Amino acid sequence: MKKIGILGGTFDPPHFGHLLIANEVLESLDLDGIWFLPNQEPPHKKKSNVSNQDRIQMLKKAIEGNEKFQLETMELERPGPSYTYDTVKLLQSKHTDIQFYFIIGADMVEYLPKWYKIDELVQLIHFVGVKRPSYNVQTSYPILYVDVPEFDISSSMIRNRLKEGKTVRYLLPDTVINYMEAKQLYGTN
Repeated sequence: MKKIGILGGTFDPPHFGHLLIANEVLESLDLDGIWFLPNQEPPHKKKSNVSNQDRIQMLKKAIEGNEKFQLETMELERPGPSYTYDTVKLLQSKHTDIQFYFIIGADMVEYLPKWYKIDELVQLIHFVGVKRPSYNVQTSYPILYVDVPEFDISSSMIRNRLKEGKTVRYLLPDTVINYMEAKQLYGTN
């Protein structure tokens, strides 16, 4: 049976923190691949001002060149909020030969008790937690932890830096920065 890690998120924009987490989990758990799963409308965040198509294109540019990284757009194809439980059920029905590992940051470990159908969800998949500075990773839910070098970066930090006219070089791939500038996303020009 293949082992695939799922890294969900808004990827608004995708950055080196996402890629670092994916790579460290891939190697640490000896997975066959990582699928990047952009959310349609995460229940815990407000909707993005950037189109789904732009987020897809940025993510494609961020993961290009790594044959073990793949884009999975099933959540973008469904209307309404993206609940992990529903996504996992769909993934398992389409891919009966794959064991899925759902990767979450420490911020989401704290939030797990509020997840939709969390008690059923932990029976379906393995959760993989990665630590982030200033977050508590203690939970009663079964989680595999992977140590990832600290790289305190977030998409919101990148958006704020761009809004303030600051550089984002070395925070995300140049291909993503070039795309954002060409499309004038996040106030770039």
